[in-house]
Amino acid sequence: MTIQGLEQELKDGKLNSLYLLYGEEIYILETALKKIQKLFGEVVLGINYIQIDETNINTLIEDINMPAFGYEKKLIIVKNAGLFKKNIKWDLAKYIEENIDTIKNTVVLVVIEDEITKNELADIIEKYGTVCNFEKLKPVEIVRRLKGIAAAYDVKANDDTLKYLIETSGTSMQVLINEIRKLIEYAGKGGTIAKTDVDNLAIKTIESVIFDLTDSLGKREIKKALDTLNNLLYNKEPVQKILVTLYNHFKKLYIIKLAEEYGRNITESLNLKPNQMFLVSKYKKQAEYFDKQELRQILEELINLDSNYKIGLIDINIGLESILCRYCS
Repeated sequence: MTIQGLEQELKDGKLNSLYLLYGEEIYILETALKKIQKLFGEVVLGINYIQIDETNINTLIEDINMPAFGYEKKLIIVKNAGLFKKNIKWDLAKYIEENIDTIKNTVVLVVIEDEITKNELADIIEKYGTVCNFEKLKPVEIVRRLKGIAAAYDVKANDDTLKYLIETSGTSMQVLINEIRKLIEYAGKGGTIAKTDVDNLAIKTIESVIFDLTDSLGKREIKKALDTLNNLLYNKEPVQKILVTLYNHFKKLYIIKLAEEYGRNITESLNLKPNQMFLVSKYKKQAEYFDKQELRQILEELINLDSNYKIGLIDINIGLESILCRYCS
């Protein structure tokens, strides 16, 4: 089931007996879980509400069998218990298959994992219940959700501004919810969120800052490039993380040059996640600032800096500044 499909079911008040929820978009997943708990109703921990993790996973079948004294049903949340890594998965799949009628009448079982392996347990839950992959949302869906939140507070925000917010702060819904609330408060009831508000108030991801740094580098604006680097360091961004992110960024620009030279599909070559496809045009535009040889030299110098820094031959901050200065000169 899609995220939207599950949300609609819960909105309509439909509560199933079996759920398997997994994926990277934790905020939306946790929101769905709260709706399931609200639909279930009153809970008393240890009586009609059981929490299972990897420390007590072996009691799961026993907890399903135990009646919820004084209550019609029992809510059991199994969270990151490693069900798809343990042998118990086969016993549980068989148990659910053989006792599904009883489970439907007495239990709401919700299994939550970061990731799963497609196996018998997943197939059984999908057969009798709901399986939903909370994958990272694509920008168009994020824009729709953010616009809805703003509208609820009588605040306007056009699509381009919200897309810019995503480019600035990333695609994590938890981060974006915090940022849109800040922008809504700033705009005020009846107001409109502007791009300048995003620039002034939104927290930038390191990837977004590296885009800015690379723009300055490509335009040979040394002061802007160094200011951007120093701002990252001032904000306590680990210098090793800056180096790795910078390397990965220039690697993508180099891949674009190779893809263009050999007639390969750029989108496929970049190997971006579905929710990152909006970055393709930005990478292509930045790649125009450099020739292939320049990019290769930058990558080699970043690799050498990493190696020399680790054995104490150079200060990593000075090394980064030297590389930036060299390509702005």
